[in-house]
Amino acid sequence: MNNTLRKLTVSATALLTLAFAGQSFAASLPFADLANIPAKDKIVDLQQKGVIHGVGGDKFLPNASITAAQGIQMFVNAFDLNIDQLRFFKAPQATDYYANANNDAWYAEALIIAANNDIGLPADLDPGKNWSREEFTHQLIQAIEKRSNLPMIKIMPVDIADVSEFTNGYDGSIQLALAIGIAHLDTAGDFNPTDDITRADAAEMIYNALKYIEAHPAPAGGYPE
Repeated sequence: MNNTLRKLTVSATALLTLAFAGQSFAASLPFADLANIPAKDKIVDLQQKGVIHGVGGDKFLPNASITAAQGIQMFVNAFDLNIDQLRFFKAPQATDYYANANNDAWYAEALIIAANNDIGLPADLDPGKNWSREEFTHQLIQAIEKRSNLPMIKIMPVDIADVSEFTNGYDGSIQLALAIGIAHLDTAGDFNPTDDITRADAAEMIYNALKYIEAHPAPAGGYPE
């Protein structure tokens, strides 16, 4: 390798450092706003593992909506995604992969990592857009299928009262999430697909997904293609 090429070839680790400008994370402080949240124990467990972080000191804001960027950061943390072994001829930028991204935003590194781990995000991703329950569920299942070998199971579709509200193409991901216990219907049998997903619900689904993967490891040699 000549000197010019050697200078151009840089490691991802050297290029990127964890930077969350514009958000104040405080994983060491217990969340003070989970008293009436059913998923409190799951959220606390994820916080202790560094998967989720608070906003502004000891607040988790469980009922706040989650943006695409925040969801992607959850995926990166939960599935321990990185680009440590990759080499780039120029410093990667979030806009290399997602035209609507901001290269100076706190989420830029997470988007670069997600893109290079191929977790199925659309090229027209809007990082600041609130994710709906169906969008988050679909992208979570995509991430799991890309990064983990889910066991081959025969899904018996369940009756969902508001199935007519689903976006075309998301129903398969939702049915799989329901079948393996990552997501659940409400007491009326609704999934509420178009509602913004809350930070608490997103965290609970991440927790359930990690538990399912832990309980169903891929067999030696992986699953057949």
